[in-house]
Amino acid sequence: MNNLLKKKNLLFLIIAVSILALAVVGCGDNNEPAPDNNNNGNDNGEAVGDGSLQRVLDAGEFHVVGSGGYRPFNYFDEDGEIVGFDVDTGAAIAERLGVELNYGDTAWDGIIEGLRAGRYDAVLGSMAITDERLEVVSFTTPYYYSGAQLVVREDSGITDPSEMDGLTIGVATGTTFADDAEELGATVSYYEDDNQTLMELINGRIDGVITDRVVAIVNIDGMQGGDQLTMAGDLLRLEQMALALRQDDEELLAELNEILEEMHADGTLRAISEEWLGEDITVDQ
Repeated sequence: MNNLLKKKNLLFLIIAVSILALAVVGCGDNNEPAPDNNNNGNDNGEAVGDGSLQRVLDAGEFHVVGSGGYRPFNYFDEDGEIVGFDVDTGAAIAERLGVELNYGDTAWDGIIEGLRAGRYDAVLGSMAITDERLEVVSFTTPYYYSGAQLVVREDSGITDPSEMDGLTIGVATGTTFADDAEELGATVSYYEDDNQTLMELINGRIDGVITDRVVAIVNIDGMQGGDQLTMAGDLLRLEQMALALRQDDEELLAELNEILEEMHADGTLRAISEEWLGEDITVDQ
């Protein structure tokens, strides 16, 4: 009986000593920080940012997109290459980043969702800054300025946007121009891009198109059947065009803003504008 009691006392003593040892090890040095498995800094504890700029540099390319149907800003030429004001602006930005430009096209009505899903680094496709878009993406400083313009058939007799009440206006899906059409009291008809809207107008299937002023000018002068079209009235409103980025990509945004400021200051953007449009639309009028 005494041997059994001794064994129990020895077992209790071993357990007590083990608990005390664990408690001492667990306390450690109160001045020593706990390990951070989600460390966003370097070995010296310095912050290294969100990594968005480094992501582009490591990839060796700046991947941006537009609709591919927005002449003269981004559109496919006779050789099937996407060209235009936006594309050349992207090439100049990529050169200053020290990477290649990867300019792709995608449907405009899903372009922001694709950006937020990480399919590309930015939208560089003549996207206007709006309060609604600012809720889900960030914008750089503007790289050009333009506005919403009503286009009609020359034989329509329409000379002012106020005459569109009850008529049908075509717009590209996902653009801000639908709001303009609704404010005029018109029925809105949606299309993939302005190649389609303007062709529908030329063919008489709709009564008008609202698009960017520069797009209107270039297509009236250059597309087949464009000579049948005319601009009705003044600009409906002004717009600021900028690159759209994911809201978390703060480092990339800051770098792009610096680059765009340089391109404004040294005349690069002005030269691109004059080459494609014959005028400078990169300054706020």
